[in-house]
Formats: sequence, structure tokens, C-alpha cells
Amino acid sequence: MDQKRSEKAGSHSTADSVLSALSQNPRISSHISESSRDLSCRKAPQSPARRGREAHPTTILLCKSQSSQAALAPQEHQAFLERACTAAICFKMLRDLSSSDSAHLSSTVKKIKSMAHEAPGLVLETIHDYFKDNPEVSSWHKLRLFHVLETVIGVSDSLEESWEKAFIKLALENMAKSTELKEAYQDAASNLLVAVCRHSWRRVARHLETEVLTGVFPHRSLLYVMGVLTSPQGPLSQADKASWEEQLSKIAAQAVPFLNSEVWSKELLWALTKPDQTHREQPPEKAFLFVFYGLILQAEADGATVRRHLQTLLETSHRWPKQREGMALTVGLAAARHLEDAWAVLEHFGQSDPIKCSLHSFSPKGPASEDLRWKWASSTILLSYGQMAAKAQARILPWVDSILSRMIFFFRYSSWNESLKQSFLTAVLMLVEAVSLSGGAHSCRLSQLSELLECLMVLLQKEPKDALCTPARQQAIRVISSLCRLRPPLDLEKKSQLLSTCLHSVLALPLLDVLERHTCLFLEPPNIQVRSGARGPSRRRPSGRASGSAAAHTSEGSWCRWVLATCQALGLPLQQQIGELKGAPRAPRELMASTQGLCSSGLQWGTLYDETAEALDQLLQTFLMENPTADELHFLLSHLLTWLASDKAHERQRAVDSCVGLFRFLSHNRCLDPKDDFKRPGQLVAMLGALCQDPDRATQGSSVEGLGQLYQLLRRQRGELLRPAQQTPPERPQTSMDGALLWSSGDQKAKLLAPQEAVFPKDRLFQLGSSQVIKEVTKYLTPAELTDLIWTTVEGLGSTSPFRVQAAASMLLTVIQEHGAQLETVANLGQAIHLQLSSVRVPQAKADVLLAITLLARNHTPELVATFLDFSTPPDSHTFQLWRALGAELSGSRRVLATLLAWLQDRPLPTQTSDSGPPPKEKTHLRSMAAMNTLCKLQLTREFKDTVQEAYPQLLLAFLAQVHYILELHLPREPPPSQKAQEAAVPSPQSCSLSLEALRSLLATTGPWQSFAQLELQDAWRLFATADTYPKGVGLLARAMVQGACGQVKGVTRQLLHSLQSPEGRERKVAILILNEFLHSPALLEVLPEQDALTLLAQSLRDPSPEVRALSLQGLSNILFHPEKGSLLRRQLPHFLNGFFRNGEREVVHLMGTVSEVLHRLGAQGAGAQSLSVAVNTRSFFDDEREGIRAAAMALFGDLVAATAGREPRSLCTQVHQSLVPLLLHLKDRCPAVVTQAKFALYRCSLLLRWRLPHTLFCTLAWERGLSARHFLWSRLLTQGQEEFGIHLSQALSYLHSRHHHLRTWAALFLGYASCYHPQAVSQVVNSGDVKLLCSTFKGLQKDPEPGLQEFATRQLSLLPRVAAGQE
Repeated sequence: MDQKRSEKAGSHSTADSVLSALSQNPRISSHISESSRDLSCRKAPQSPARRGREAHPTTILLCKSQSSQAALAPQEHQAFLERACTAAICFKMLRDLSSSDSAHLSSTVKKIKSMAHEAPGLVLETIHDYFKDNPEVSSWHKLRLFHVLETVIGVSDSLEESWEKAFIKLALENMAKSTELKEAYQDAASNLLVAVCRHSWRRVARHLETEVLTGVFPHRSLLYVMGVLTSPQGPLSQADKASWEEQLSKIAAQAVPFLNSEVWSKELLWALTKPDQTHREQPPEKAFLFVFYGLILQAEADGATVRRHLQTLLETSHRWPKQREGMALTVGLAAARHLEDAWAVLEHFGQSDPIKCSLHSFSPKGPASEDLRWKWASSTILLSYGQMAAKAQARILPWVDSILSRMIFFFRYSSWNESLKQSFLTAVLMLVEAVSLSGGAHSCRLSQLSELLECLMVLLQKEPKDALCTPARQQAIRVISSLCRLRPPLDLEKKSQLLSTCLHSVLALPLLDVLERHTCLFLEPPNIQVRSGARGPSRRRPSGRASGSAAAHTSEGSWCRWVLATCQALGLPLQQQIGELKGAPRAPRELMASTQGLCSSGLQWGTLYDETAEALDQLLQTFLMENPTADELHFLLSHLLTWLASDKAHERQRAVDSCVGLFRFLSHNRCLDPKDDFKRPGQLVAMLGALCQDPDRATQGSSVEGLGQLYQLLRRQRGELLRPAQQTPPERPQTSMDGALLWSSGDQKAKLLAPQEAVFPKDRLFQLGSSQVIKEVTKYLTPAELTDLIWTTVEGLGSTSPFRVQAAASMLLTVIQEHGAQLETVANLGQAIHLQLSSVRVPQAKADVLLAITLLARNHTPELVATFLDFSTPPDSHTFQLWRALGAELSGSRRVLATLLAWLQDRPLPTQTSDSGPPPKEKTHLRSMAAMNTLCKLQLTREFKDTVQEAYPQLLLAFLAQVHYILELHLPREPPPSQKAQEAAVPSPQSCSLSLEALRSLLATTGPWQSFAQLELQDAWRLFATADTYPKGVGLLARAMVQGACGQVKGVTRQLLHSLQSPEGRERKVAILILNEFLHSPALLEVLPEQDALTLLAQSLRDPSPEVRALSLQGLSNILFHPEKGSLLRRQLPHFLNGFFRNGEREVVHLMGTVSEVLHRLGAQGAGAQSLSVAVNTRSFFDDEREGIRAAAMALFGDLVAATAGREPRSLCTQVHQSLVPLLLHLKDRCPAVVTQAKFALYRCSLLLRWRLPHTLFCTLAWERGLSARHFLWSRLLTQGQEEFGIHLSQALSYLHSRHHHLRTWAALFLGYASCYHPQAVSQVVNSGDVKLLCSTFKGLQKDPEPGLQEFATRQLSLLPRVAAGQE
């Protein structure tokens, strides 16, 4: 013994010296020869005697001189030295495991692990020797040695039998040992035995079997090892595990007699019901006991014994989740052989008083702890039914409906909680899997399938809307997917409810970032004391900070942190770390619970959502596989379309992904019948096409891929051969600005992928842009499907999302560009676009829509015009934009104008209906008036300017005929009683004014402005307001064109020839009225020779209309055909002039009108020398006291000037100059008729005298008011020449003595204006009396209510002294 001790001491001293030397020479410490490793790996433990014999030479060798060692072979010596050094280093490190320095401890463990990977045999031998040589080491030191030994055995490829026996013995000796570390120490020793099982589980199993079947209830360490071997994460392979389970069943059969042992049964029940430390994770020994108990009951032949034991087990507490799962597993294993007995026990238990109370009278506020035992008993029952189905398999088929009825009952009437939900899902899933595995999916008919699905929908609806903390959603959806394969098949309504609920439950979840933030609140227990330093569960570390009650336990907190650091340094799983804490003497319960929470909260949110979305996709595919028809596909897609239109980006992205997944499934499985065509693919193309412009790039990519997949499906379904379908990636990447590929965004964590990693389908379509893809897809759509596509895009124009509006507009433009000529129901389409256009707020989108209308008009102008006319009474701003779009192209504007003219000429008069007959549903005259309103607006636009100029003759005659038509609609008549209630439908009097406004606008913008000015100044438009004066108005219009030398006379004449052949009497009437006036124009004869005109008029004498015949007769009497009438008419003029001086006002007015008519009939021959007499006699009546005569005289003077324009004698010019001041002053006459005629006469005089700025002068006369307008007219008058200046001033001075105040006032104002700009000339004309009169007048004007006149009068009073000084 002394010799051995000396050998050990020498050995230790030598190792220390070697370690010291190695620490100074890193090269030696880092180099280990392969030969030494191979030898050390195979060295097995030896007997003590042999070890003693070998120990001494080793010591001697280490102590020998260099000369002695040099005698050894060099290679053997080097291997021996390296092995000895490594063993010494390992020995010292094993001794250092007793250190309390966590940093040093962690470093030591890492070094031992590294050494074990390179020389596991050497480390094993060293550890074995250390245990033998140091039997009195502390429990903590042994615990760490066990962990290191477990690791070394784990990395060893194999173990020799001697090593197996040695380590099995070591483990068995320590597994049941009681230390201050309690279960932590025992579990470490047990794990050593588990590590040996990886190399020789049968040897271990024999030891376990022997210990279990002794008749004494096994120690927990034995159960722990058996639990680890039985668990899914155990060390055994699949084949070994099957053998182990078989052997375990045999052990259970041999243990059946123990059921009758009261002591053994009590210990079993106590072990099963003993509360766990954390209740989150069940210890392996307890989990195994539930399995072992079930196997024993399964092997028991006596049903009564089975019932008694199951009943006793179910009467224990159901408070903890793992306890409930274990109890259900035991029931299920027993039911594998005793199905009827297990059913009877569950029936009896479900009807017991505690269960009834928990179903109906449980109160969450109840303080009784006894109630908590039964609160979750329903979950145990549900799990038990599921385990029964899972373990009984085919025997369960006759019981399925009964089990389902119990499941539904307990789900509906139990208190809602997470445990009930999860238990229900687990139980149903096990039942469905059992039915499917037993071949009853198509033979078994579930009578309560509908009620079960209702429960699952309720479960999904109760899931949190903003959190995804459990896999309950995906489990429920997978259960639904499995149930849909069973009989009876679901009806359409139930299927729709299911699908809507599942889609809402998954797609409506928040973004993953939001889910992660919300889910973190659920993963941590409410009494958490240790917070993790990192957010992801895979990176959680204890922070080392304590709060609340743990703050009072500083020593405990430090101790626990040291324990955790130690366990992490040893590389133990977190569960194992918790096991050590369980056995610690002073471990705070809060710390263990919170650490357990860290261990169990291993959910990955992104993965959890992906699995949930995958379950949803599987449900869609299940529906399609069960009913592979186009109707079913349309049914599924119609539910997804709602989510494709969502306002939330992540919901759209998820819906698109589901669509693409469904298309991929169809592409790969080809389950649809090729003869079964798609339903409404146009709608789907529109929805996906809109999402190709989604702001989210991932949604864009998925949408393009979806269109590509749909394109391939359409080609396949519609008879074209395709290349073999290529495997598509789960997500289609998008190219970023720098060329990298972005796989996802929005809902996913975006990551950049190298270009070579991206895999696209090889079809060229996937490389095209979205618009090109849409073009390709639409080639395979029928006209009806194209119409559906366009209708869907038009509906998208009304979206509140700008990108949808833009996408819809772009797609509408694309489709119309490609297929505009093939479209049907264009009228309805135009109506829909009009309704949506008002809601389009995106400028580019509106431009695209209008361009689409332009393209559509190339082939569908009549339909669009007819549609837009319904919104054009009058057209609003949006309708007006559509009209402009129709005429954006010159050819289109011509077609539009021609169509509008055709509608304008369709003028039926309202027919009287009987009292009982229904009123007409559509009044064509309303469209006729709408066409008039539209033409009135369009002739002012840039798009129709050239077309209106080309069509001026047609438009002029059409507008005149339309005015006559409106007058016909308003002819006085007594409507029948049945029509009195319909007066609202009759066009209002505004219709006439609108038609007249169109005529005015045409003349003002397109025709010569001189003609318009003449009609405007004569107020000729009022003549078009009644049927009696209408012919006179048309005559004045034509006369203005002739007198203004209008260049359109030839074109209008050509159009007249067509109008005279019209079937409508009103058009022939208008034509003959204009032709009679055009007979005075030389331009007529260039188009219509005199003889042809005579013939035409003669033919009109046979016209059906009496008015046309009468007008034709008037035309035949024109002086053009009877030149001799000129001299006759001129001889009558003196007699007419003499009649001016009669007393009767009406006679004089009539005579003046007659003279005007004579002058007009003389035409080009004119009045000759008698023009002067007419002018002199007419001017004398300008200041007549009778308003009618004043107006008639001015009208006659204006007609005279117009008739003699271009051939007037000089004497007539003098009369014109002398009439200017009276006409100018009478612009302020109190009689409106006098003012009108004064304007017209003054305008004609200005044209005769060739004043500058004639158009400005016309505008001033027609519309300007106030003093500024008069200043312009006065300036024109005073700047014409010095010869007439004195005449004008003299005439103005004479009006200062007028009896009429307004004439005196305006004469004074005129003189005041002249004195401002021509003071010297005025001073030479006026005398002192005139100055006094002017002064008196201006003083009176200072009190005028108009501020401008007051200011002007004050300024003139200050200037009058200068005028008076000029006289001197």
C-alpha cells in the first residue's frame, strides 16, 4: 500500500512537472501523435494488480536519465512521451473541475471536450483511474465528472465490453445514492448509463429489467433511464427502439402481478400524482410511468382490475397539463386491449358529480382548491378519447360516432380555456388519424361531422386576432383538412363557412413583427424574475438580474447563476440544467420556474406562421383533390379574391401566395379534367394584374408568378402542348436596383440572395414585365372572359387605394389596346367607366382611362356616343372629359361628330298615349337635346376644333333645325289628362335656350365674328324663342352672313342642297329661308347658277309643307330673277319717306320698317341717289319724343348703312359722321329698344368709316358697361379726324340744352372727356354760357349714386377754369 501511495505521489509530481513544462512550450502542448491516439482509444481498464505492476515502470521511465531514455526507439519514445503528457494534463484538468471559479471551470470543460474528440480512449482511461484513485471527491466534483464522462462516451465510436461493464457498474452504484444535490446527482449518473446505451442498450436493458421485476417499486433513477430510452428524443435508433418497446411490453406483462400488490400500487399512484417542480415539463421517469402503467393494464386479463385502476387514476387531480396527458395515455394504452372497459370508465367518470359541477357550476372566482382538481378534467376526458382511438386503431371504427358525440359535448359545455382547446384539437386529430390509418376514410360515415366542424370554426374564431403564440390554428386547419376527406361530403354552404373562417383566421393576422412583439407577452410567465437578454428564443441567456422576491435572495441568486454557468460550461441541455436546479438545496422556486419558461418558450414566430400558412394551403388543396373540377377551383379562388382586394399589404401578400400555391399544385398534379374549362379567369387575371403593381415587391413578384402559372394552366386546359412543368421556387424573387434579388418583403424578413441562387421557371413568360404577361394571358381568353376582365378592372377604378386605381387603369388600357375590337357590351362598359371616373384621383390613371376610351372609340364610336348621351343633359366635367377622349384623334372626332349629328337629326315629336297605355320608356327627343348640349360644349374644345370647322355648314343647319324642333315640342296644346302627370318628362324651356346657345357658340367660335356681332347687337336671338318670329331670326342670320361677306356661304349653300331633299319639313324650311337670303350674295352663283336656283325654287313650290311653298314663292320674286323690280322699288321710296311725318306712331314705325325691307330687296342694286334722302329723313327722328319712332329710325339708319356698304356716296359718309354723337348719347336711352338699335347703327357706321379695332368695338358695345366703355367709344370718335371734331363737339353742346336729363348728363360727360384730352379744341368751340351749363351739370353729377361719375364730375369741375381761360 505504501508503495502504491509513493507511486501515486510520484506520478502526481511528475504530471505537475510535465504540465509546467508544457505551459512553457506551446508546440509540445499542441502536438499529439496519431499513433498515441490510436493506442489510447483501445486501451481498456485493467485489474488492480496489473495496474500496480504497470504503474511502477511508468514512474521509473519518467525519472530515468536522458541516456537511458535515449536507448528507446525514437518513435516509441516520442509516442510514449506524448501519451504520458496528455494523460497528465487530463488528470490535472479533472482535478480542476472542483473549482468554484465559473470562468476557469468553463475553460477547463472546453479543453477536456476538445481532448476527448481527439483521444477519447485516453480521456476515458484517465477518468476511470481518477474515480478509482479518488473515491472521496465531493458530490459536485463527481457530478461534473459524470457530465464529462457522458460527453466522452458520446463522442466515442465504440466501447469495449470491459469499458461498458465498468461504466454500467459506476452508474448503477451512483444512481440511487443520496447526496446534497438530490435528483441532479442521480440524473447525472443516470445520463451516464444512457450514454452507454448508445453503444450497448441490451446489456443495460437486462440490468433494468432485473431491477424493475424485483417486486419492489423501482427507484426513480431506473425509471428515469427507461423514460429517456422510451422518449422520442432517446439515444436509440428506430430499429433499436422498436426492439426496446417490444422488450418493454414483455417486462410490463411480467409486472402484471404487481397490480394486486397494495404497496406497489400505492407507490405507483404516489409517483404518478406527485406534483412536479415546474409543471411545464414532465420528468422522464414520470412520463415513463404513465406508459409503463398503461402497458401493464393492457397486459392484464381481468377487465375489472383494469376498470378499478383506471377509475382510481382518473379520480386524482387534473390540474396540470402533463398530468392530464399522462393519464390519457394510460387510458389509451389500456384501451388497446380493453376498449369496452376503458369506454365504460370514461362514461362513468364523465357522469360523475365533480365533472357535472365543473361543466355547469364552475366559477373562476371560486376559492376552493378542491375545485381546481376538476376544472380541467374535461381536457383529460377529451385526450383519453383521442388516445383510445389512436391505440385501438381499426377496432375504433364502430365507436367513432359515439366518441365524436362525447368530444363535441365536452367541448361545448366545458369552461373555455387554452387547455380545453388544445386537448380538443389533439383528440380530434388522433381520432381522424386513427380512422384514416385503419382504412375507414371512405367507408366510415360520420353522422356528426357538421357539428364537429362547427366546433372547430368556433375554436378558430376564438383565437386571438393579434397573436400567434400556439400552433392551435394550424392544428385546427389540419384537422378540418383531414375531416374534409371523410364522408359525408360537405355541402357548398358549410364549405364556404369553413373556408371563410380559415382564411380570416390566418390571413388577417398582423405582420410578423407585430406578431413577434405580441407573442413575447404570452411566452413569459407572469411571475418571471429572470429576463432574457436577446429577443429570439434561440438566443436567450439569463441576464443575471433578479427582481421582486428574488432581490431579497442575493446569495441564492449568485448561487443559481453559478450553477447555470457551470451547466452551460459543461454543455448540458437546458432541461438538464433545470434538473440540477431541482435538486439544489437552496434553489429559489421562482428562478427555476422562470428558467423553465426560458426552456419551453422555443417557438419561432416566423416558422409557426409558415406552418400555419402551409396548413391553409393544404386545406385548399384538399378541397380541390376531393372535387377536382373547375367549379371547385372557382369556388376557392372566389374566397381568395376578397383578400386579394384587401387594403392591408400583408393580407394581399398572403392571399397571393395562397393563389400561387394553388396554381403550383394544379400544375404539378394536373388533377383537372382538360375538358372542364376555367370559370371566370378574366376576373382572376384582373385581380392578379392589379397586384403586379402592388407597393410591396414580394407581392409583385408573387402576382407575376401567379399570372405565369395561370397562363400555363390556360394553355394546357385549352389544348396546347406545354413543355414539362419546371419546379418553381417557393417564393419568386424580385430584382433590386443593384441587381441583387429580393426574395420577400412586407410580411417576411427581407434578405438579399446572390443572383446565382435564384431559380426561375424556364418559361420565357416569367422573364417578362407585368403588362407583357397580361398581354400573353389575355390571348387565351374568350370575348366573354375579356369582358369580365375589363369589368373587374373598371370596378378597381373605384378603389380607395391609389396603386389599385393606377393598376386598374393600366390594365384597362393594355387590354383595350390588344382586344378593343373584339369587346362586347361596349355600351355598358362606357356607362361603368363614366360612373367610376369621378372617383379616380390619380392623374396618370385618369389619363390612361381616357386613352383607353380613345382606343375603344376606333371600333365602337356609335355605342359609346349613345351611352355618353345619356349623361349629357347637360354633361358634367367627367362626362366632358370622356367626350374629349372620344375625339382625341382626328378620325375619331369626325366619327363622333357624325354620330352626334345623326342623333341630333332624330327628332320624333311626342305621341299622345291613351289613358290606359303605359308612357314611353325612352324619349328619343331627350337624346336629341343631349346631342345638342354635347355639340355645344365640344365645339369649344381643342380636340374638335378642326372637325367643327370642317362640319360648320352641317352644324349650322342642324342647330337651326334643332331650335325649330324644340319650338315644336312647346307648341301650345291641351294635353290629355293622362299626360298631365308626366309634365316633368317634357323638356323644360331651358332646352330652347341651350339649343340657341349652341347656335350662338357655333357662330361666335367657328363662323365669321362679323355675322355673330350683327346678330348680337340686333338682339336677334330673341327671334328664335318663338315659332312666329323664328323665320325672321333665320333670315337675319343669313342676311348677316351675306352682308359680312362670310366665307362659309359657299359651303352652307352646298349643304342647303342636301337639306332641301330631307324628309323633315323643318330642315327644308330652314334651308329655303337661308337660300332666299343667299340670293343676294354673289358667292351663291359660284355654287348654284341662277337658272339652277330658279329651278330649285320652282320645285319647292310642290313641297308638302305650306310654309316651304310660301317661302319658295318669296324666293322666286327675288330681284335676282326680276332686275326690273329695282327701279320700281326706288320710285316708291319718296312716298314712303313723306309718310315719316305723319302723326301716328305705329304708321311711321311701319313705314320705316317698309323702307328697310325695300333697301334689303334692292340688294346689290341699292337705293342709289335716294340713299341720302333716306339718311337725312331718318336722322331727324333720332331725338323724337316717341320711343318706337326713335328705335325704328336708328334701325333704318343701320340697315341703310349696311345695304350701301362698299358703294356708299360721299354725302352719305357726312350723314354717318353727323349721326355718331346722337347714336353715342342714345346708348344711355331709357328705352331698351332704342339702345339696341343705337348699338347696331353705331357698329355699322364704324364699319363703314373703317374704325380701328372693330372687334373690340363690338365687344364694348355688346357687353361692356360703365364709364370705361364710354371712354373707349369717345376715344374712337374723337380720333377719327379734325374735320369732324368740331361737328361732334357742336352736336354735344346742343344736347346740353336737351329736355332729357340723361342726354344732358352724357353730353356733359362727353365734353368733359374731350376737354381732358383736347382742351384747346374745346375752348374754341364752347362759350361762357356753355361753360356755366357744364359747371351746373357736373355739380349735379357729384351727387350721382355711382362713385365713378362723382369722381369724374369733380375732376371736370377742376378743369373747367382752364377751358374758360382758353376762351380768353
